[in-house]
Amino acid sequence: MEERRRDGSSLAAPEHCHTRHLVLQLSVDFPRRVITGQAALTIEALTDELSSLILDTRDLKIHNVVANGQKVQFSLGENQSFKGTPLNIVLPFKLSRGQQLVVEISYETSPAASGLQWLNAEQTAGKKHPYLFSQGQAIHSRSLLPCQDTPSVKSTYYARISVPAELVALMSANRDGEKVDGSRKIYCFRQTVPIPSYLIVLVVGALESRVIGPRTRVWSEREMVDAAATEFDETETMLKTAEDLVGPYVWGQYDLLVLPPSFPYGGMENPCLTFVTPTLLAGDKSLSDVIAHEIAHSWTGNLVTNETWDDFWLNEGHTVYLERMICRRMHGENTRQFAALGGWKALLESIRTFGPTNPLTNLVPDLRDTDPDDAFSSVPYEKGFALLYHLEEQLGGPDIFVGFLKTYIQMFAYKSVTTKDWKQFLYSYFHDQVDILNQIDWHAWLYSPGVPPFQVNYDTSLSDACIRLANRWNTAPDSELTIFTNEDLKPLSSNQVVEFLTLLLQEPVLSLQHVKQMQEVYKFNSTKNAEIRFRWLRLCLRAKWEEAIPLALQMVTEQGRMKFTRPLYRDLYNFETARQQTKNTFVKNKPNMHPITASIIAKDLHMDQQ
Repeated sequence: MEERRRDGSSLAAPEHCHTRHLVLQLSVDFPRRVITGQAALTIEALTDELSSLILDTRDLKIHNVVANGQKVQFSLGENQSFKGTPLNIVLPFKLSRGQQLVVEISYETSPAASGLQWLNAEQTAGKKHPYLFSQGQAIHSRSLLPCQDTPSVKSTYYARISVPAELVALMSANRDGEKVDGSRKIYCFRQTVPIPSYLIVLVVGALESRVIGPRTRVWSEREMVDAAATEFDETETMLKTAEDLVGPYVWGQYDLLVLPPSFPYGGMENPCLTFVTPTLLAGDKSLSDVIAHEIAHSWTGNLVTNETWDDFWLNEGHTVYLERMICRRMHGENTRQFAALGGWKALLESIRTFGPTNPLTNLVPDLRDTDPDDAFSSVPYEKGFALLYHLEEQLGGPDIFVGFLKTYIQMFAYKSVTTKDWKQFLYSYFHDQVDILNQIDWHAWLYSPGVPPFQVNYDTSLSDACIRLANRWNTAPDSELTIFTNEDLKPLSSNQVVEFLTLLLQEPVLSLQHVKQMQEVYKFNSTKNAEIRFRWLRLCLRAKWEEAIPLALQMVTEQGRMKFTRPLYRDLYNFETARQQTKNTFVKNKPNMHPITASIIAKDLHMDQQ
């Protein structure tokens, strides 16, 4: 069960060779919606008699391949669904273990590349220039470049990117200069820390930046950049807090990029350039915990990386744990407890959605025949955190356990690890508490579906007011709804209002009269906080309030964050009155959606075969 196995999401053979360095020379062609150029991979043999190389590709057009200056034979194998197409390369001579050669591949991406989103000018905030951004996680970098698209392989990289002169290019690397080239500009980037392929990203657009710290700029289109600079001005404090907890930040620059609304995730931890969704711009910094999460990934995920996507919890569970330790240092233990309680509810919601016996709710699922995108949920985040919190409780408390986390990072920095590696190191570190570790039901935690064997005892001091208000709404008869006023919410923070709505979503459906009165007194329809708006609309749809249908359809079209978009689409689909309008809206908006989001929503709406 715990044997090391090959990454089932990759067609490459990393047991035979590893990519050590990558040089990209690429040109971005907006009219054709393609990227053309060359990828030069420095390959090192891990075995003797290495005579061929297999790389992952998806929808790439390969023009020619040269190895150590010699043109070599290559062929594209059969398409293997979500895994793409293997690129088979015959090497000019056999390599011995430890020997290296450079393979240069001239290629072109597809306009339909799953890891690229091309926006026309009308889809941007400025309405004047086109925009491009890539998303590599989990297995989409193979649509950007031929590579060993597995987190078990890490390499450094250098890149030269040619773009129209009026636009700016950024990558997941430190900037290394720029120069004008006629009507175009060439931007150079250097990443000296080895990273897996899914962290290689590119963005091109009419971007501006503001300095918000000694090693941080925030980037976005002009229309959002000042709001973003204000919203994220605690970034340096978070970075310093993380360094105090787990050691030096090794990446140089830590920049933030606020992407267009179609970005599928809350954030993406690309080294040197964290991507974030504009749905975080709440105006009150209440959603900045996402920044703490992405900062934490600089250690857990980017520095120490899961070896396969089965072990994704090693990235996300540890990152949630570190994120909440950052918040604990900055805002107190009760804030960490409040966040943990909210996370536990998110885990229960994911388990309900998948079903309690679904193997995708295992902390370590078997994804050999499953697209990792289909497995994406809060399970690796919150079940992973719950395990680490449980261990913290058993092994001496947060200060003791964060010491383990720091040493674990030092031990496995620059490497990719499995759950077996992690568990062996845990036993080694706590060698004097093996009896306690042996009492953990490891099979239930790691390899069994559903709710983990964990007695929740988080502190509820910040939740109590939310619980009281939710109970009042749940027990009030329709005839007594006038007891509620807009004063009810004044003692609550934005995050407590989110918790209040989350509690209501876990209870039997509120009556239509209840949600109408809630709108009358709390005016949730006008909130700018995306987390509040999302939960409020879900309450309305479950109560079958038809007036909420256009508001929910507006939210799923104005932004593409899957955390919001998927549940809302599912709720709209389950509201029979809204079903056909929902399908029509999806079809109409699909060209504006990120390819990853569009593919998953089509499955949710049972339209993936159309």
